[in-house]
Amino acid sequence: MEQSILVWLVPAFTLLVGIAIGFLIARLAPGAAPSRTQSQLDELQERFDTYQSEVITHFNTTASLVKKLTQSYNDVQQHLADGADQLALDELTRQRLLAAVQNGNDYAGSRDRLQAPSSTEPPKDYAPKPAGSPGTLDEDFGVRNRF
Repeated sequence: MEQSILVWLVPAFTLLVGIAIGFLIARLAPGAAPSRTQSQLDELQERFDTYQSEVITHFNTTASLVKKLTQSYNDVQQHLADGADQLALDELTRQRLLAAVQNGNDYAGSRDRLQAPSSTEPPKDYAPKPAGSPGTLDEDFGVRNRF
């Protein structure tokens, strides 16, 4: 009986010693897997921060360029108005030129309203043909009599 207890006691003791040694090694040695995961996480965070700053820079540049474009457009409109004042030969021409420049600012105001159709007849889904002539679905349509 002593021998059977010894057979079970030695492997159990060896197992406990192995667990303790593994635990100590895991605690004391710098773990490769957690540091690699942390470095990947840091790299991803850095890439995300870089992307965010690039997006912010892009939209700031776009806003600045649109502002310049708007200012240039206003300068062109002012130049046209000044040219109409200085170069028009008479008051009527000057007024027409100024009105054209001002209507250029309002796109909806420069368009004419659409007129209602003169006839209320619905469109036909076939081509009209003279009376007595064959239609396009007729067997003899387009066939010339050679006899």
